[in-house]
Amino acid sequence: MKTLDDFNFKDKKALIRVDFNVPLDEDFKVGDTTRILAAKPTIIKVLEDGGSCVLMSHLGRPKGEESKFSLKHIVDKVEDILGVEVKFVNASIGEKAEKAVHDLEPGQILLLENLRFHEEETAGDEAFAKKLSKLGDIYVNDAFGTAHRAHASTTIVAKFFPDKKCFGYLLAQEIKSIDKVMNTGEKPICAILGGAKVSSKITIIDNILDKIDHLIIGGGMTFTFIKAQGGKIGDSLVEEDKLELAKSILEKAKQKNVQVHLPVDAVIADAFSNDANTKICAVNEIPDGWMGLDIGPETEEIFDQVIQESKTILWNGPLGVFEMSNFAKGTKALGKSIAEATKAGAFSLVGGGDSVAAVKQFGLEDQVSYVSTGGGAMLESLEGKTLPGIAAILE
Repeated sequence: MKTLDDFNFKDKKALIRVDFNVPLDEDFKVGDTTRILAAKPTIIKVLEDGGSCVLMSHLGRPKGEESKFSLKHIVDKVEDILGVEVKFVNASIGEKAEKAVHDLEPGQILLLENLRFHEEETAGDEAFAKKLSKLGDIYVNDAFGTAHRAHASTTIVAKFFPDKKCFGYLLAQEIKSIDKVMNTGEKPICAILGGAKVSSKITIIDNILDKIDHLIIGGGMTFTFIKAQGGKIGDSLVEEDKLELAKSILEKAKQKNVQVHLPVDAVIADAFSNDANTKICAVNEIPDGWMGLDIGPETEEIFDQVIQESKTILWNGPLGVFEMSNFAKGTKALGKSIAEATKAGAFSLVGGGDSVAAVKQFGLEDQVSYVSTGGGAMLESLEGKTLPGIAAILE
């Protein structure tokens, strides 16, 4: 696997695909700098070698050239984080972009305009990729968040750099972290899957059952499993058409000696609201008119015990409606359990939008081993798919 460390960038222009698809408020101020911070080590390595960086990214889903999606809005924030002046060109291909690259000197950074101002980017257009390839000597992909898309800048452009392409530090770290869970992790391995629906996680469950020892199931999909086993779930979320699937997952796990841990109690509410009346009851005895919105205290203890005994931990999806403070306790307790296990030497990988939001909300992001920057890309990796952006560098 070729990474930045296989190249010396002295007097070279690195064409780096970063993921600067960051949230902007109504004043075009960056709301979350995680992705910019994540790209910093790659950019600094190139500059310290004596090279220059040509950064390309998308922002949002523009229809044509929409000013509100221009990357010019983030230049100041990128400069703040990198501590280096960032030049900007309002073009991503063509003469204007080529001239800006030509004028770039060692130690300098140039940010190109939003790639998605061109529909050829998402179409994976080869001619567009070829134009991009003129803007650098070495291609570096450091955008895990888009590695599952065969877009021009993430995949197709790599073919124009047969011997001069590599992974940036962030993307290399993402690959290693997922590999640790899927292939090289120390046992026992525990996967925690939360979120609303079994249907969105079924391919992951199928793919990881051969690799894990414990499967903790939480969130809304709990109730499809509980109902499948004959439990009463009141008005809780359920996928009626997935009851047989839930049964087959439990059966398959049993055959593979994977211990499945479902909640035993739940915090239930008489409405989907933070102001609803709440009480705690057995997860399989929820009365009509009530719904489960978080795990209960007994479940917290059981899950904590499983996590403390695990050496490798994957967490994808919250255990309750953590956006509402009255139903956030279970997800917070889980995060703290994972942080404790990590402190004791376990490897923990957190990924998927809501889990990442949860660890940030509870201030735990520095207490787990790795927080993935790519939701969809991580899910597809866990499903066992080869991501086109990764395959393009390995070819």
